[in-house]
Formats: sequence, structure tokens, C-alpha cells
Amino acid sequence: MGTSLERNTNRSRPTKSAAAKTQRRKVQSRRLVELGMDEAAVAALNSTEVRTLLKHPKKVMEANKG
Repeated sequence: MGTSLERNTNRSRPTKSAAAKTQRRKVQSRRLVELGMDEAAVAALNSTEVRTLLKHPKKVMEANKG
């Protein structure tokens, strides 16, 4: 007899769609441009570098002031 608290462990998590991934990358790149980075510099970054920079927005803003 099962309870409502049990989970079906046979199910797998849904995979990320290519469209959703592209949309996230676009939004993250746009956020870096809003923080003051040059669009060409942001376009040259890969997705891992973009995410790393977004973890510390104050540092990004200070680096692009001067």
C-alpha cells in the first residue's frame, strides 16, 4: 500500500530544450551589457564565463567604470 508521500523514482527529469537554453544565454548576456560591459566583449565570452561574471555584479560594474 502506497502513501501520497512516496515518489515514483522511475521518472526522469525533463531535459532542457535548446530554445530555453538559448533564451537563458541571451538574457544573461543582456544583463552583462546592462552592468556596463561592451557588447563585443560579452559576445566573445562563452556561457560559463558569462555565468561566472554574473555571480559578482558589483565587481563587473566597478571594472567597467574606469
